[in-house]
Amino acid sequence: MTIHVRPMRDDDRARWDAFVDAHPDATFFHRSGWSEAIQRGFGHRTRYALAERDGALVGVLPLTEIKSRVFGHALISNAFSVQGGPLASDSAALTALTDHARDQLQQSGATRLELRSKLPGFTEKEGLYAIFRRQVGTNRDDNLKAIPRKQRAVLRKVLDTDLEARASRDWATCHRVYAESVRNLGTPVFPKRWFKALLDVFGEAADVTTVHDRGTPIASVLSFWWRGEVLPYYGGGTHAARGGGYDLLYWSVMNRLAEQGGGTFDFGRSKVGTGAYSFKKNWGFEPTPLTYSFQLPQGQSVPDLNPLNPKFKLFIAAWKRLPLPVANALGPLVVRNLG
Repeated sequence: MTIHVRPMRDDDRARWDAFVDAHPDATFFHRSGWSEAIQRGFGHRTRYALAERDGALVGVLPLTEIKSRVFGHALISNAFSVQGGPLASDSAALTALTDHARDQLQQSGATRLELRSKLPGFTEKEGLYAIFRRQVGTNRDDNLKAIPRKQRAVLRKVLDTDLEARASRDWATCHRVYAESVRNLGTPVFPKRWFKALLDVFGEAADVTTVHDRGTPIASVLSFWWRGEVLPYYGGGTHAARGGGYDLLYWSVMNRLAEQGGGTFDFGRSKVGTGAYSFKKNWGFEPTPLTYSFQLPQGQSVPDLNPLNPKFKLFIAAWKRLPLPVANALGPLVVRNLG
């Protein structure tokens, strides 16, 4: 039976999300709402497509087109996401979706196709990123004991302080704290409208947790909740957060997951060799390598858009010295071109 691949329409979104919700290999990054959020937050064109066999939905492809004078013209599935490559019911549907992605590559004039999953027939890039996930139960003490002894001792001290964690939908505070955090790391910040779009589009599936020190926000994270999982995705803190703010932040999110019946705590993606990578290992999470798939022009290598790349050393050092208002103004102009 023939598989037909066509663009996603607004009236397809309920079917799309029902397919994703039921698929065992799906991730939050496959949800149709990313198309709207990306358009609102960055203004990029999205080319989301679905595969049908005799009218039945058998696959989805979240695909975003990004044009950058610096980093080139690319199609990414799924942009601004950790995962989100083509998702299909069977190998025939997967082939139809990847063929469609290649067709879109030619039609768009893009020079790079990046699919954030491991796929046959593509150039692979692995060893740069790892993802950290583990199960969290309903018992608070058991969850505390699952944290390695040294980190557990740090957390116990933090729990005796006056720091307070609160859940909310305050994307603006989260963005303000996050912006300071990434400037201090030498990384451009996302636009405010991106954080707002994520909360607006995903509704109750997205929220914010913020740690306050005597009323002052010092650490905050925007999290996604889906299918028994929590994904603390955009997190950061001020210099004051190093005194335990980060520890209380993630412990609070973990406790909320436990209170909801437990499930998977997805600590997200980190680059191998970074401080974030070590921080997650210290919490008892084991890394699982991520593999991304690429189609590139003949003779071109996979781009190394990695802050550990020596080419970015001077840029990072200079960005750290920018006044925060300047970094916040320039950052969105840079990151919209990264994906």
